[in-house]
Amino acid sequence: MGIALPPIAAGRRFNALPIAIVTFCLLWSSAFAAAKLTLAYSPPLLLLAARFLLAAAVMLAAVGLRGKGWPINRRDLIVFAVLGIANNAVYLGLNYVGMQTTSAGVTAIISSANPVLTALLAAFFLSEPLTWRKAAGLLLGVGGVVFIVQSRISGKLEDPVGIACTVAGLLALVTGTILFKRLAPTSDLWVGNAIQNLAAGVALLPLALTFERVSDVVPDWRLWAGFAYSALLVSVFGYLLWFYLLRTCGATGASAYHFLMPPLGVMFGWLLLGERLEPVDLLGVLPVAFGIYLVTRTASAADLKSLHHLPHARPGTSNRQAALE
Repeated sequence: MGIALPPIAAGRRFNALPIAIVTFCLLWSSAFAAAKLTLAYSPPLLLLAARFLLAAAVMLAAVGLRGKGWPINRRDLIVFAVLGIANNAVYLGLNYVGMQTTSAGVTAIISSANPVLTALLAAFFLSEPLTWRKAAGLLLGVGGVVFIVQSRISGKLEDPVGIACTVAGLLALVTGTILFKRLAPTSDLWVGNAIQNLAAGVALLPLALTFERVSDVVPDWRLWAGFAYSALLVSVFGYLLWFYLLRTCGATGASAYHFLMPPLGVMFGWLLLGERLEPVDLLGVLPVAFGIYLVTRTASAADLKSLHHLPHARPGTSNRQAALE
């Protein structure tokens, strides 16, 4: 008698989540080096305002070409505009200002502390569980980040003022992450991301024209290449992946992937900009890596368990999306 093979499950779908995670981490971490490269040829606020407005124009055009109208309500329009100010204008504005005197690698390292603050605030505002295992992973992760940053500051490799700007930007990103989950916009993410970029560009443009000079922009192919990469791949595709991960993994689970930014950010800074790579940087990655394992493992289990207690799903929305939106 032959061995019976198990039937292929009907409706089984390709799992795009691992690819989304890897792509997001590569885009997000390389964006710091790309931004640092373009800052050599343009003032930061002018560069960001142009980046956001171009990304908004591309996404609005894409939505128009789909021919499905503009699926967004007034509430979500306001929510996405607020998120654009926090996640784009304030977070990246402070990052770009800080990166004028701080390396791309250390900026990526500081931004990777996002999961720590997000997990603490999510436990309070979003009722996401903060277990001892997750807390241990978060402590290991932030410990590795602090170790790397402290060693580079003591070695006079980084500017404290630039680091302060980056930390302030991190607080804005954490606020935007919590607001996204708390306010739970349900409108189309393409439209929502376009609104965020448009709001950020409109908010930054008056500041850029007031405090910076267009004549300081130096036309160079590296400026245009870095600008196109930041505007089209990071602002458009990267942020779509970020909000997809927020809806799929939960605020703590999605933010945990920022712990991958220290090694990747330092690597891209070394490859693209020739930034100095210290042995202690590699040593600090070890607790960070283990922290990733602890946080993402418990976050995924908690998110899956929450699927058994679902609210009513809106039409056209999967149960998993409805539980996490």
